Amino acid sequence: MNAAEPVKIKLMESSASSSRREATRQKLYEAAVTLIAEQGFSATTVDEIAERAGVAKGTVYYNFASKSVLFEELLRHGVGLLTASLKQAADEATREGGRKVDALDAMIRAGLVFIDRYPAFTQLYVAELWRTNRAWQSTLMVVRQQAVAVVEDVLRGGVESGELSEEIDIPLTAAALVGMVLVAALDWQAFQPERSLDDVHAALSRLLQGRVSGGG
Repeated sequence: MNAAEPVKIKLMESSASSSRREATRQKLYEAAVTLIAEQGFSATTVDEIAERAGVAKGTVYYNFASKSVLFEELLRHGVGLLTASLKQAADEATREGGRKVDALDAMIRAGLVFIDRYPAFTQLYVAELWRTNRAWQSTLMVVRQQAVAVVEDVLRGGVESGELSEEIDIPLTAAALVGMVLVAALDWQAFQPERSLDDVHAALSRLLQGRVSGGG
């Protein structure tokens, strides 16, 4: 046997173990977000999360020190996915030769797609933004800023290129755009579910074109 083979086998085993653990954590995230959206954080028990995920209670504690840690990591994971989808949408629009407003529009659509796919997480995220007595509040502020920063970068690029007005308040406008998508999408799902994603995107796109770009 080649001396390097044991190392290779160990690396393969480590990779497989990592994949299994990630799959387990994903199950726990999905179970937790669904239960907490249904009955609230305080009313949700670790036993219920384990049962919904189809794992032993000990598996929850093997992956997360507590229910609070699980929820904090859930917030990191979910907002991380949202941030990545926003950045990917902006990058693709830029590669295709679009303007900065086109990149912003692409991010609006990406945000709607994300919320349509993860409605329970979005409801939790928006609710937690307004709470001040949670152990994970500082973490929530950090991950929120990561998502908003992606929009800030595009706005800043538009101002620097002359496409957007220098009078734009970049931090506030970025936060307003993210908030617009979150609130509009939740309103769509709760009160106007008959509308299509394309329809909602078109409405927000017109708002973006008129307010941010200064178009008609």
